[in-house]
Amino acid sequence: MEHQPRTQVDRTAATRGALVTAARALFGARGFAAVGTEEVVRAAGVSRGALYHHFTDKTELFAAVFEAVERELSASIGELMAASGVTDPVAALGVGVGAWLDACTEPEVQRIVLLDAPSVLGWERFREIGMRYGVGLVEGVLSAAMQSGQLAPRPVRPLAHLLIGALDEAALYVTRSADPAAARVEVQATLAALVSGLRAD
Repeated sequence: MEHQPRTQVDRTAATRGALVTAARALFGARGFAAVGTEEVVRAAGVSRGALYHHFTDKTELFAAVFEAVERELSASIGELMAASGVTDPVAALGVGVGAWLDACTEPEVQRIVLLDAPSVLGWERFREIGMRYGVGLVEGVLSAAMQSGQLAPRPVRPLAHLLIGALDEAALYVTRSADPAAARVEVQATLAALVSGLRAD
């Protein structure tokens, strides 16, 4: 009897996870507007009631999907930066920029993060969720670079916000370009110059 609450919690988490996974695949392939809740329910193998038990509507389900993608991107980029072996924080930031631009070439990331999230969730909520995952990573690298004397001392939080804004715009520029490969080279070089300009004299 004492194990029943744990079983219920596990079952609840599994149902929610199935809904988010199914919705992520569908939203990533066709976009938010083209996917109905009935299709998500079928793909997840759960009842319609289960969907509305966990999410008030399709928008809230999308928010959970977007947050899952953001969480994974942040973790993946952080791991790539750590695995690169780069000890120079500014160079590590360059590795992170490259990883972000690589991720944004994936159709699922383009559709969910860059195209749908701002319009589906509204700008404020989109930024709040995105910043929750990205800002800590960027702030950490900037702080390390300032502490090592490679970057001139500046307020870290506003600088992190400005850089994340630049990264988002860079990704959109690449995504919407007629020649994404050439656009990616252009923006990566420009972002590198931007960060280099922050170095201490």
